[in-house]
Amino acid sequence: MALLTAWLLIFSACGPTVVPPPPAGRDLPKGKPYTVFGRSYQPFTKAHGYDERGLASWYGPKFQGKLTSNGEVYDMNKMTAAHKLLPMNTWVEVVNQNNGKKAVVRINDRGPFVDGRIIDLSKAAARRLGVLGPGTAPVYIRALASAPASTSPPAADAPTAVLKLGPFTVQVGAFTRESNAFRLAAMLRTRYKNVYVVDYDRGDMVFRRVRVGKVDSLEQAEKLKARLRQENHKQAFVVAW
Repeated sequence: MALLTAWLLIFSACGPTVVPPPPAGRDLPKGKPYTVFGRSYQPFTKAHGYDERGLASWYGPKFQGKLTSNGEVYDMNKMTAAHKLLPMNTWVEVVNQNNGKKAVVRINDRGPFVDGRIIDLSKAAARRLGVLGPGTAPVYIRALASAPASTSPPAADAPTAVLKLGPFTVQVGAFTRESNAFRLAAMLRTRYKNVYVVDYDRGDMVFRRVRVGKVDSLEQAEKLKARLRQENHKQAFVVAW
């Protein structure tokens, strides 16, 4: 009970009613299920196309120098984060929906194990996004790319090289009703050659994601996104293929 109380006091600076994460350095193999506080999690083996909305929190000085779930030493001054399901070394763009600020972080830890919270940011990432003072903020996150498993993780403060990994496509919409997805896809095919409907099973429901194009460079993908947004597809965004 004393240990649990200590954990709660540590996390109280980062937002109210926070459930502590598992002990630093706990072995959570990629792609294998694990259980925390009686709840089981099954991490993804791939990250491409993943996006999510929810609350972000952050963790900092009390964990500086301790091991993260993938065995790295936690450095709160690097652009990293914890996520319950995304593969380690996935690069994620995080958008603070309160102020529009954006940041790119690399997943190297597990958490936050609190209902409604989807990502735990390093102190540096929280500062860049304007989350440091409030402790939490509503965010939109989307996976950009993952470092190859056969190489060491790329430097957490140099995401530009990773963002150039392709190919890329542009997601225009996501629907739980199949007919809506195929209706949009049919309309897009009147102007674009490569239009795809991709199923994504979130666990509680299946989404049909409508995507356009398959290009090799991020620059090409951004131009395609801009064109689609000009055609009133305001939610279009770039994802790794």
